[in-house]
Amino acid sequence: MKKFMQEFKTFISRGNVIDLAVGMIIGSAFTAIVTSVVNDILMPLIGTIMGGINLSSLSFEVPWNLAGDPVRIYYGLFLQAVLNFLIVAFCIFMIVKVINKFIKKKEAAPAKPTKDQELLTEIRDLLKAQAKAQGIVLEEKKAEEKEEQKV
Repeated sequence: MKKFMQEFKTFISRGNVIDLAVGMIIGSAFTAIVTSVVNDILMPLIGTIMGGINLSSLSFEVPWNLAGDPVRIYYGLFLQAVLNFLIVAFCIFMIVKVINKFIKKKEAAPAKPTKDQELLTEIRDLLKAQAKAQGIVLEEKKAEEKEEQKV
């Protein structure tokens, strides 16, 4: 049981889980703000533009019901929920877009090579030069040997 509790403690204290919890809390608070903007600002404006219609009251009755009472379907509330979703999705899109710009800027600046990397590059270049020089010397020797064989 102690091992299980220790594993759970390790899991819950990871940065990813804590970040997720903070994101959920901020997301729920942000959703409340967006809902208020839609319900209290946008929907009245849209209703005014549409001739004083309150979208949240848009509905229709379904006359058939086993209990005998008609059922009312409020599709205006659904329209409000769709508008809430679109606003939240747009805001998240804009936030991700800004974050991606910052990440690209960080990636754009390449890191300066370390001293070890510079030394290794120099060694590689010297070895290439030596190999090339030896290759030329070997080719000259082969040419001389071919000429001697001809004679």
